[in-house]
Amino acid sequence: MLHYEVHGEQGPYLLLLHGMLSSKAQWLLNVAALARVCRPVLVELLAHGRSASPEEPASYHPDAYVRAFEEIRESLGAERWFVCGQSFGACLTLRYALAHPERVMAQVFTNSNSALADAETVKTYRENAKARAQGVLERGHAFIAEMPIFPARGRYLPAEARDALVADAALLNPKGLAMTFHHSSPHVSLYDRIHENTVPTLLVCGERERRFAAGRARAVARMPHLTYLGAEGAGHAVNIEAAERFNTAVTEWVATHGG
Repeated sequence: MLHYEVHGEQGPYLLLLHGMLSSKAQWLLNVAALARVCRPVLVELLAHGRSASPEEPASYHPDAYVRAFEEIRESLGAERWFVCGQSFGACLTLRYALAHPERVMAQVFTNSNSALADAETVKTYRENAKARAQGVLERGHAFIAEMPIFPARGRYLPAEARDALVADAALLNPKGLAMTFHHSSPHVSLYDRIHENTVPTLLVCGERERRFAAGRARAVARMPHLTYLGAEGAGHAVNIEAAERFNTAVTEWVATHGG
């Protein structure tokens, strides 16, 4: 059900998972650099890009994503691989690494408010998710285009990446997106579990995003095996806004942990 495509010809596999309202275009400015040291596997969320929009609510639960990632790994014939999640995608790749640490050489994640949300914030997310789901069902793409996280509103995104993301936003499935808000978003926080991490982890953080300040502080304070790398001039989409810094950090990370 999850669409994925593989780039590169040698080295370990690296699962790359984008965030909400994004697509494989999230990694447009990263793939070529990363493919020098690994084989990027670009995966798209359900109801996003070229992935399916199943009608079964259980398909959208984060644990179902963990199982789907395992199926992809097995289909690639990889005993172990790297994983990297951006924003909402980080909620799912971090969960995968907690469930299958023996399958992960090391992991990377970027700013993810939902992954590190405390109980009060999760309550707010759930209330917002219900309203968003209803709005998407009633107004479809018109409502999606008005959301603050719609890629056309990314004023710091380079034009090449922004245009590709906006083009792929036309592929978003409103009904599947509503299912995501209902059945994925309420269950993605790992606030009470990040202390269980046993995998070498790199957080590449866009420090301009003030909203993530509390989340990054929680990660630094509570997450074992964490290496923190800040990018002062970048915000939420740090892999795009500071692509060269991100690419250098991740290629070095893969080279260090890929043996």
